[in-house]
Amino acid sequence: MASSLQGKSFVENLPKIYGLYTGGFILFILLMAVLESQGVSAKTIGQFFLAFTVLIYALIGWLSRTVQVDAYYVAGREVPTVFNGMATAADWMSGASFVAMAGGIYFGGYIYMAFLVGWTGGYVLVAALLAPYLRKFGCYTVPDFIGTRYGGNFVRFCAVLVLVIASFTYVTAQINATGTIASRFLGIPFEQGVWVGLVSILLCSMLGGMRAVTWTQVAQYIVLIIAYLIPVFWISNKFGYGVFPHLQLGAEVARIAELEAQYGLVKNTAEQIKAAGVPGGLAYISTPHSAVPAGSAWKYISLAICMMVGTASLPHILMRYFTTPSVKSARKSVAWSLFFIFLLYSSAPMLATLSKISLIDPTLSTGIIGKSISDVQNIEWVKNWIAVKQAYIADFNNDGILQLNEWFMRGDVVVLATPEVAGLPYVISGLVAAGGMAAAMSTADGLILAIANALSHDLYYKIINPKADVAKRLITARVLLVVIGAAGAFIASMRLTGILGAVAWAFDFAMSGLFFPLVLGVWWKRATREGAIAGILLGLASGTAYLIYVAPAFMNQTPWLQIDNLRFGIIGASVSLIAMVVVSLMTKEPDAATQKMVDDCRVPAGRTIISKA
Repeated sequence: MASSLQGKSFVENLPKIYGLYTGGFILFILLMAVLESQGVSAKTIGQFFLAFTVLIYALIGWLSRTVQVDAYYVAGREVPTVFNGMATAADWMSGASFVAMAGGIYFGGYIYMAFLVGWTGGYVLVAALLAPYLRKFGCYTVPDFIGTRYGGNFVRFCAVLVLVIASFTYVTAQINATGTIASRFLGIPFEQGVWVGLVSILLCSMLGGMRAVTWTQVAQYIVLIIAYLIPVFWISNKFGYGVFPHLQLGAEVARIAELEAQYGLVKNTAEQIKAAGVPGGLAYISTPHSAVPAGSAWKYISLAICMMVGTASLPHILMRYFTTPSVKSARKSVAWSLFFIFLLYSSAPMLATLSKISLIDPTLSTGIIGKSISDVQNIEWVKNWIAVKQAYIADFNNDGILQLNEWFMRGDVVVLATPEVAGLPYVISGLVAAGGMAAAMSTADGLILAIANALSHDLYYKIINPKADVAKRLITARVLLVVIGAAGAFIASMRLTGILGAVAWAFDFAMSGLFFPLVLGVWWKRATREGAIAGILLGLASGTAYLIYVAPAFMNQTPWLQIDNLRFGIIGASVSLIAMVVVSLMTKEPDAATQKMVDDCRVPAGRTIISKA
């Protein structure tokens, strides 16, 4: 089937097309501002934002529909470097980056900066160790590379197993984010919001596969970066910290330190919180914003390592570099990815800091701490967030005055609530909701597609039914998209963990089972099939076992060397490396053809090793 979003002319006109799209989106924002000034309700404004953006993504998905295998799996390998960088950034900046990360810094302070360092540094590993060389192989999926490099269907199956576990864990976090946004801005329960989010995700990816996901992710990046940066600059200027707050972060943090000393950071007991009826998952400010806790260096470094190595192991990220026209383009795409990611990540600490100042500074009209609880409960945005059980007030001392430890809020909604907390026009809240939805959808698109493609291509086509025609393969992939998405929405509705927690687990799973089989597959000719199988399975098994051992939701045992449930990838990856090296040295070295293939893979120039998967 011919597509409107394919071919040489479309690719050549991408700057013009997305320039017009950006201009149109800005005009839509201005229209919403006009409607708000004319008395249109906040709820309606929020619904307009969500509906408009989702419909645009669905339209792109429809126009990108295809029945071509190359287009469905790798977007025809025609995505220019700049736009692949934008798509990768959107794929990467998930609900965790947009919705949850600033909330983590808001409540946890310094230690949560490790997420920023690790996630950014991971792209250095991707550029140096993997992206160009995986593109040189010319495969469709990460398990496809594993199966081709080491040979045999069982090692391919092992890679599929890790991919499914890591990606599915990750996708539940994204659907959680869409559910949070939908529940607040559509006025529906969270349990219904996750299904609204799922439908939105499937509309973008089901018909066009990687081609549809790529072009929607570019559009989603434009929305999410506009939605994230405008509140940062607006709030900073409003509160007198300058138009560009990044240069004033020190002053802002110093002001928070003064306020924390003024109010005191009183830590509630678990019994107090339970007796007050505080809903599960809500938190309060009890950690100094800028303080470096004693003994935190290793916790910081270990978390950063897990996020960094996990970044270089995640299949949906590595798949993005299969879509570029050449090996050189893949390397350039990584650089562009880093630039587009930096625009948001450099602003996350600013947003967390400004949001906290807006809430606790008594000299600002927006401050609620130290004010009458009855007055605070009548503030519109407070009522709205309490109504959807994302915020709560508990008057522990019964004095009728809101103390710092009496205000509870879910970390996942800090970014979404900040425009309202700071007293910005509601159109900005609608914009942020659209940005958060774009961030979560863009990553969920890539994740669900990665799982479906691995199962349809590497399991169904490569192992179960090698004679399947194109139609059967694509139908299988599309059915799997729906099944996987529905399963993810069901798990997300249960709220087993927060968004950041689920994302960290996904990184640790990928790190445990895939990092060293991928890296050694490129850089060590002596790595064998048996070694890769041992590395994948033992790494995954040991990491999972350790997670069960230390996680509060499971055995809740004392961690070894402060390696808690967010860092279990260190255990898994260590076992994976040892097992892979030992078993590889104990087994027969790969044949000459395989070793030559590895040598050729590391040469940037020349033909792709596998022209067709």
